[in-house]
Amino acid sequence: MANDTDYGLGASIWTSDAEVAEQAAARLNAGQVAVNGIVKTDPRLPSGGIKGSGFGRELGPHGIKEFVNAKQIWIK
Repeated sequence: MANDTDYGLGASIWTSDAEVAEQAAARLNAGQVAVNGIVKTDPRLPSGGIKGSGFGRELGPHGIKEFVNAKQIWIK
């Protein structure tokens, strides 16, 4: 039911069973999953959504690559 949406920015799982949390987090269609807490961002980590919640990532090493264009130049 959680995946039956057009959006997928963040999701949270609340459980005391670590194995259940790990399995559920892997199955959730969301850019971020928090276990026993709220979805939040950290500038060192990539952040972003999927489906109607966005394309690509911002922040962290993955995010900086979204904002640059690599160019190859050969000089003989």
